[in-house]
Amino acid sequence: MATTQKITTYLWFNDNAEEAAEFYTSVFPDSRIKKIARWGRGGPAPEGSVMTVTFELFGQGFIGLNGGPHYTFSPATSQFVSCDSQEEVDRYWSALLDGGTPNRCGWIDDKFGLTWQIIPTALMRLMSDPDPIRAGRVAQAMMGMVKIDVASLERAHAGA
Repeated sequence: MATTQKITTYLWFNDNAEEAAEFYTSVFPDSRIKKIARWGRGGPAPEGSVMTVTFELFGQGFIGLNGGPHYTFSPATSQFVSCDSQEEVDRYWSALLDGGTPNRCGWIDDKFGLTWQIIPTALMRLMSDPDPIRAGRVAQAMMGMVKIDVASLERAHAGA
């Protein structure tokens, strides 16, 4: 029996939801645009222009709305991308950084203003070490990073 996603992230764009969805689906594998709905006559935008774009990233549903300039994104809400390797971190970081702005600790504001956290699973594993000294060294190393570097985290964990 197929299940329906109960909670879907709804993203408010000014007027570039389709461009954003095309970009995101090009960055992440197993992603696709599912549906584009257009404004009808009498709507708040020109008839036929994109109203919403329904898309999936790794099977997770999103809806992008061209809602106008009334609201913008904030880092208070971000997309957390769990990466299995440094290569995966590097690939997503590079793609999302195109036209975007890097921040501390693996965070990027992309060219559409959406905030992403590009985080290797190693960070969570190393920071969860029951030894507070080792975990603390990892946290301190992470705080000094922009893009997360797994090898540096592992050196900090080992005390090297």
